[in-house]
Amino acid sequence: MARRLALLSVSDKTGIVEFARQLVEEFEFDIISSGGTAKALKDAGVPVTKVSDYTGSPEILGGRVKTLHPKIHGGILARQDFPEHLQDLDDNKIRPLSLVAVNLYPFEQTIAKAGVTVPEAVEQIDIGGPAMLRAAAKNFGSLTVISNPRYYDEYLTELRNNSGTATIEFRQRMAGETFALTCAYDQAISSYFASTVNAEADLPQRLGMSGEAVQTLRYGENPHQKATWYKTGTQVSGWAAAEKLQGKELSYNNLVDLEAARRIIAEFPDGDPAVAILKHTNPCGVALGSTLREAYEKAFAADSVSAFGGIVALNKPLDGPTAEAMGKVFLECVVAPDCTPEAREIIAKKKNLRVLTLPDLLTGPTQTLKAIAGGFLAQDADIQIEDPKDWQCVTEKQPSEADLAELFFAWKLCKHVKSNAILVSKDRTTVGVGAGQMNRVGAAKIAFEQAGEKAQGAYLASDAFFPFDDSVRNAAAAGIKAIVQPGGSIRDEDSIKAANELGLIMMFTGSRHFLH
Repeated sequence: MARRLALLSVSDKTGIVEFARQLVEEFEFDIISSGGTAKALKDAGVPVTKVSDYTGSPEILGGRVKTLHPKIHGGILARQDFPEHLQDLDDNKIRPLSLVAVNLYPFEQTIAKAGVTVPEAVEQIDIGGPAMLRAAAKNFGSLTVISNPRYYDEYLTELRNNSGTATIEFRQRMAGETFALTCAYDQAISSYFASTVNAEADLPQRLGMSGEAVQTLRYGENPHQKATWYKTGTQVSGWAAAEKLQGKELSYNNLVDLEAARRIIAEFPDGDPAVAILKHTNPCGVALGSTLREAYEKAFAADSVSAFGGIVALNKPLDGPTAEAMGKVFLECVVAPDCTPEAREIIAKKKNLRVLTLPDLLTGPTQTLKAIAGGFLAQDADIQIEDPKDWQCVTEKQPSEADLAELFFAWKLCKHVKSNAILVSKDRTTVGVGAGQMNRVGAAKIAFEQAGEKAQGAYLASDAFFPFDDSVRNAAAAGIKAIVQPGGSIRDEDSIKAANELGLIMMFTGSRHFLH
């Protein structure tokens, strides 16, 4: 058998030397490589020919042009079952390639660094690499393309088990992996350029999404639905960066609820300890306290029935006293920035409890996507920073600083409740949550019934304006002291008149927070 030709040109050199050595010594490949890959192989004593020597053309433009040459792309794209292609190769003294192993410049790693300029990012946009990968993937019927070091050993096994050739099934699978990689690479570049334009600009006319599987989940929301967890980008971040200390595997619903919990706890990045307990993405209890255990116990007491089997998020490291309190009830998941050794020892007794640490609970997606028939919807995430100093008091009765602080607490949480949403708080603790109702009066009724006597002197937040004054009157009857809402109804004057008549404070924020 004539010696076969492999092109190796990699930015990530993990395992490349041993891979090349086995290709040469075990399977009698000749190797051509460019730049740093050729140097790494030569330094390791692996026979290699530089691409520039093979093509007879030097690298030019500071390395921007290395492999864009007919002797490279002709050898990649020639079909072995087309006589005319083979004749073209022979006429032009081009050897057909049997293997193309290429990975790409680290564009995403580069733009993840602080202070990177656009010109610096542009220099990490690979041109020759994607061109070779796409060409080789297109011609998988005649050669193998490998775009990730994780497949080196599998390829060698293919050669050993199939008389020195890779099966068509393996080659086709590698082609699919490669097209997914180049798609994700181009998407990262496109997203980067979109992010460098004015933040006030519209979303781009063409928007793509790519991800890499982290874990195949047992099922989706229900057992008959298949589900997989994907991460975006090459940098491990978000929930993919979380450490699971113990417990069963995370489910689809766990991850959805954990993200909802993260969004809530991100409202309290510093200051007093905060705890949020959720069920089905809605908060059933959120509280601040002087200690983490106090915050947890207040949040749990806010709705202890709903908290059973809930998701708990903390803005401080999980400590021993809080872990001890959590051990008294069944919970699904707990997430905190960290976990003390004492807490770990305590929670270990609840072996099925999923406990995660995620140091960065603040950073989340800047856009949200929702699938619809024939496409998807994209919008900016609802993460605008608000300040009560910008609110408007529309009633005769004015708020104190303490009133504004409690209203702001309720307002920050209300936007995380499914619409129509009413949230009642007191002493920096939720005492009533009316979520996901078809009308605002119904949401308020649920919140008041849950709050009971705690509604006396409490504070109410509404995610959208009151279309009529009935909710204001019902709030006063329940004992509510102050209301915060967006305003903007054509009947705002009716609500303001009712608030003045009943001695309530009412603030308009000017911002609505629907959540569907």
